[in-house]
Order: sequence, then structure tokens, then C-alpha cells
Amino acid sequence: MASPSEPQVTDRVLTLPNALSALRLLGVPVFLWFMLGPHHDLAAFAVLVVSGISDYLDGKLARAWRQVTRIGQLLDPLADRLYTLAIVVAFVIRDVIPWWLAAILVARDVVLAITLPVLRHHGWGPPQVHFLGKAATFNLLLAFPIVLLGTLGGPLAAVAVPVGWAFMVWGTALYWWSALLYVVQTAGLVRDSRRGANA
Repeated sequence: MASPSEPQVTDRVLTLPNALSALRLLGVPVFLWFMLGPHHDLAAFAVLVVSGISDYLDGKLARAWRQVTRIGQLLDPLADRLYTLAIVVAFVIRDVIPWWLAAILVARDVVLAITLPVLRHHGWGPPQVHFLGKAATFNLLLAFPIVLLGTLGGPLAAVAVPVGWAFMVWGTALYWWSALLYVVQTAGLVRDSRRGANA
């Protein structure tokens, strides 16, 4: 049961926060098209900025208006994962980031994906998203558009490149740190399940 300070999770579907999350999902193929089709990098940058703003707003509005929903709790992390994957693939193809950095980022999600069937086998659902995971995603989704802005040249590039890569390095470190915490959490849940079965 939610505490008085936490909004109740509902089964509602038609809410503004959910609409913003759905809009973010629709932006993924649009971003890929701009990056890999006509190479409209400025338009791709704009899509990432709008996505970041909507990511902030959907969670903020859901809590403020007490419209936290089960589908929203699924759509928001799904949009984050899809954007991260789409950006990494597009950036590698366009030589914005090196392939080894993409491999490090993708490998983290592969590790977490492996834990899901293990948890399901022992009767647990996906682990709750914790603050460190949110901080890692925030840093990466902030780094990506800034790094892309740095490739456009002009006076902003001199600032965008070091700032963007600083967020990228820090976000990647947090990304893997949060993954290790999820793995430890999974191991603890599995251990508790086995103890319960033995008891």
C-alpha cells in the first residue's frame, strides 16, 4: 500500500503523463530517420531535447497530479531503453562514439536482461528502479544530445564536446554501478527464495 506521500498506482491508461511517454516512444524512429537518413543532425538533436523534456515532465506530472499508472511505469523505462539503444546504434554508424563504448553500454542491458528470467523463475518480478539507475540514465540522456551538438561545429562545439563527454563518462560509470547493484539485489532475492524453500 502506498504511503500518504506516495501517489496510488492505478490502472488508468488515458492520462497526460502516459501520452507524453507514448510520444517519446514515437520519437525513437523519427530520431533514427534524421540521423541515418537525410543526416539532419540538428533535427535529431531537437528530437533528443524534446524527449528529455517530456521524460522529465511525465514523471513530474504523474506524481503531482496523482496519475501514476502501471502502464506508465512500463512505458517510461521502455522509452529510456529504446532511446539509449537507438542513440548508441546511430552514433556508432555515424562515428559519433567509438564502437567499444557502445559495446559497454549494450553489455550492461544484456546483463540485466539475463537477471529477469532468473527472478521470474524464483517468483519475483523485475527489480525496482533505484535512484542510481535513474541518475545513470539521466546523465546519459543528457550527454547524448550535447555530444551530438559538439559534432555540428560552430562556437558551441568547443564547450559541448568536453561537457558532453564528461556526462558520457560519468553516466557510463553510473550505468554499470547501478547494474552491479541490480545483480546483487537479484542474488539476494534468489538466496532468500532458496532459504524459504528449504525451510
